[in-house]
Amino acid sequence: MKLLNTIVVVSMIAASNPLFSQTSSESKAKEIIEKAIQAEGGKKLLSSIKTLYSKSETVMDGRNVNWITKEMVPNKGSFEIEYQGRIVYKSWFDGKTGYELINGERKLADPAEFKDKADRKYIINELAYIDPKLYKIELIEENPDKIYYKIKATYITGKVTYLYYDVKSFFLSKEETVENGEKNTFSTVLQSDYKKFGDLWYATKSTFVSEDGNQEAKLVDLYYNKDIQDKDFK
Repeated sequence: MKLLNTIVVVSMIAASNPLFSQTSSESKAKEIIEKAIQAEGGKKLLSSIKTLYSKSETVMDGRNVNWITKEMVPNKGSFEIEYQGRIVYKSWFDGKTGYELINGERKLADPAEFKDKADRKYIINELAYIDPKLYKIELIEENPDKIYYKIKATYITGKVTYLYYDVKSFFLSKEETVENGEKNTFSTVLQSDYKKFGDLWYATKSTFVSEDGNQEAKLVDLYYNKDIQDKDFK
């Protein structure tokens, strides 16, 4: 009888103590993201990705353009806008400093645009989310209709991202990022149409939600661990 009473008391303490609840929330969030990692190809594959190239088709100002991204661990990256075969805009981070190329003129970029790059260690975001040195994660909502799991991920810079993972596939279906916590402004991106590139599963349709009208980008090419070098970020 004493053992039973002890179990009841401990259970009541655990239920009422925020510490227990917080730990449970964190562990559940980690479990969900680890399942997402497995769905994308597995931790071994994702950890082996040292460079990543992607090319997407979209429309800007009524013109068909391509978005090209290149990434290299730990934190180098570039973004290009290609129009009719030529690069009309480029921004990149060489690991320490950010730059822009507009109409052939290179200049220093606003440091605020790359403030989250300095501490980046992984190309695949899910690996970063489960690294406690970079993020604090917690499960904040399990959708009653069992459509998604909602996770709050707080970066060491203070930036907050809400992640929505499909309850069946565990693929990321939506992310909402707080660009400026004080101003309470958000950016929302919908991810869908996952396809396999090599051994990696990746979303091929990204919808950037805006009050002025959504913008869609369709992924047409993606590869990893080839054809990207340090010189691409200089």
